[in-house]
Amino acid sequence: MSVATVFEPPDLFQLDDLLTAEDRALRQRVRTWVETNYLPHIAEWNERAEFPLQLALQIAQFGAFGGNITGYGCAGLSPLQYGLVMQELERADTGLRTLASVQGALAMNAIHMFGSDDQKERWLPAMARGEKLGCFGLTEPDFGSNPAGMTTTATLTERGYALTGRKLWIGLATHADVAVIWAKVAGLPGIDSSSPQAIRGFLVERGTPGFHPTLIEQKLSMRAALTCRIELADCHVPPEALLPASKGLKSPLLCLNHARYGIAWGVLGAAAACYDEARQHALRRIQFGRPLAAFQLVQRKLALMATELTKAQLLAFRLAQLKAHGHATHVQISMAKRNNVETALEIARTARELLGGIGILGEHQSFRHMNNLESVKTYEGTDDMHLLILGEHLTGIPAFAG
Repeated sequence: MSVATVFEPPDLFQLDDLLTAEDRALRQRVRTWVETNYLPHIAEWNERAEFPLQLALQIAQFGAFGGNITGYGCAGLSPLQYGLVMQELERADTGLRTLASVQGALAMNAIHMFGSDDQKERWLPAMARGEKLGCFGLTEPDFGSNPAGMTTTATLTERGYALTGRKLWIGLATHADVAVIWAKVAGLPGIDSSSPQAIRGFLVERGTPGFHPTLIEQKLSMRAALTCRIELADCHVPPEALLPASKGLKSPLLCLNHARYGIAWGVLGAAAACYDEARQHALRRIQFGRPLAAFQLVQRKLALMATELTKAQLLAFRLAQLKAHGHATHVQISMAKRNNVETALEIARTARELLGGIGILGEHQSFRHMNNLESVKTYEGTDDMHLLILGEHLTGIPAFAG
């Protein structure tokens, strides 16, 4: 039988009807670029653990960098449009969408929300064009889910601040022109330097003495991505390196909200890619004289995949509406991030199963997406941490240290 090979993501609840012509055109531009420039080569890049940075920077043309920011040369996309861009990028690979998240949702939003006018004017336009890169140094080797416990310090000096500490799992750090480093400042009046309220953001430029980023190698997940560690050894920065409006742990967490929102959308692309690959394989593959898709157990799996993906789509679309009106809460974002990542991961696992033996081959997408999503389930808040955020909201009782 003749089966189409054109990508056909499910839209059982006609969510496309909610899109404007401008929304559809933007999504199609990204989808076409991904299909032409990225998908034909991602298996090779993944196998060689390479990230085509110069090619990936072309996503600046879609407003992928700081797309939610208005002004400073940024695209000023609606939350829905930004989500659609993230969805299409992650359909290609999580590493590509992570580039957009690190550059835009984290580094650029930190500068936009907490930086001085001079900092914004200097960095944001060039970062929006992809001419300058940024990274976001929050996570530490011993403090991932508990960022309040960070040990990186910023000591006041006659020249500004001296940063000392370590950061881990920092995307783009080896290629960043500027790093947003979060540290606890010693010597703030009335604030204990060990308190989360002592946390401030600093802009550390490439080449600053004492700033040492290195690439993390031998990864089994997100192989086509730049994931790094940072060593800060008496790294001196001037007073104007401080992000003046950053105050306490709440500041980096606000940036994480933007990134988590993009993840909730991005993983829909990975899930749709896996579902579509499994469905089309089931229609083509003949077993016992019939297509796999003719068997009840296969249809059940496809039906469950489509159902769960549709539920995740509904969460993302509603979250976009809330965000557009300024009503999206961190609890809603946590729910969507956790649910949609878990849904995408289960779809990827089921798709790999439906592909049978060929599912482990690099020429197919599902195994790569499955491996990548194992990382997404952990970063920007683990599955359990997001459940505890929801649990505290439901009960009024924080259980993070229980």
